[in-house]
Amino acid sequence: MHPSTPDQSTANRSTSVGLIILLAATIAITPLAIDMYLPAMPSIAQDLQAHIGTVQQSLSIFLAAYGAGMLLFGPLADKFGRRPLALFGISGFATASFLLVWANSIEWFLIMRALQAFCGAAATVVVPGIIRHLYKEHTAKGMSYMSLIMMLAPLLAPSIGSGILYFSEWHSIFWVLFAYSIILLFFIWKYLPEPTTVNVGENSRASISFFSGYKTVFAERSVRPLIFTIVFSSFSFFCYLTAIPFVYIQYFGVSEQVFSLLFAINISTLMLSNFINSRFVSRCGSPYMVRTAMFTGIVLAALLCTVNILKLDMVFTVILLAPLLGCLTMISTNTDAMILMKFPDHSGTASAVTGTLRYACGAVAGPVLALTYTGTPVPFAALMFAGVTGITICQLWMRTKSTKAN
Repeated sequence: MHPSTPDQSTANRSTSVGLIILLAATIAITPLAIDMYLPAMPSIAQDLQAHIGTVQQSLSIFLAAYGAGMLLFGPLADKFGRRPLALFGISGFATASFLLVWANSIEWFLIMRALQAFCGAAATVVVPGIIRHLYKEHTAKGMSYMSLIMMLAPLLAPSIGSGILYFSEWHSIFWVLFAYSIILLFFIWKYLPEPTTVNVGENSRASISFFSGYKTVFAERSVRPLIFTIVFSSFSFFCYLTAIPFVYIQYFGVSEQVFSLLFAINISTLMLSNFINSRFVSRCGSPYMVRTAMFTGIVLAALLCTVNILKLDMVFTVILLAPLLGCLTMISTNTDAMILMKFPDHSGTASAVTGTLRYACGAVAGPVLALTYTGTPVPFAALMFAGVTGITICQLWMRTKSTKAN
């Protein structure tokens, strides 16, 4: 076996960097598709002559279809290979984006958003497996790049959407997504490798292991409070994500450009929350970080309800929302880690469970907001408070179970 020459090492590093950029661009289609159209929700409702609550439900439908796609395409990636699934997913995403350009009814818009999400899941679900193949024992390093992209994409997407709306109208957002996916499709076809495949027998065992892993996760009683903590934290976050275009643009009357700035402030808070957590979690432990964020969050959520019931100025909502979202992020991040630690042999399945539940909660948030719609931000604030209250109940449940065990 000959040692690698300096030129070979440089070439390998260049290939790795290029592949990571390609994978990052692939996984970014989800936050781009979700967040780019948020500033356009009021315009879409007006143009398609639909209720704002119905347009908000398009986000819920997107998340439900994405979650369903994750469950279906995960095992299929192992069976048929990751490259074919990525090509299929991006092709479907591009087709749906193109058809959304010509949407002239809310029903057509909702159907195409579901197709866009479902196909997008086929492309993004393959990314972790490719990273594991590429980084091997350094998989965590590769996944950290993906987390960074997932934070940067929602940070930039509303600004991109607002910029498009400034020069054009909402259909152009989907022209941009179509163009992005076509370019991405070319690079995936040309440069995405197929990691080492397994034979049919191994595929059969992988499928059995996949489904038995789900049973193992849900059968573990000690993890149930943590799973429900994920459910409530995700519900609160998606209530924010679904309602915030209406709250800022329609109720408080800000422009799409100001909305993008306010949205960016909130996403920056999420990044700051992750940074603070990384500095203190090794010293304090995940349970302590969850409790601290929970107590802070329930105070902030109660205040958010109060300022909106009293119809105070928008600045109070802005000031309270940013740290509240930071608390939800800290709760979610640490709860994820606690769940994974309980399943060292089924960490992938545990991640799939929490990921799917997140998007399921997103799917529920839209209809609940539509049912409670009053033309004010009060329902959105109350639902976020209900979510944090649910987190508190879950943590008390977990402490009770821990006390009984001792």
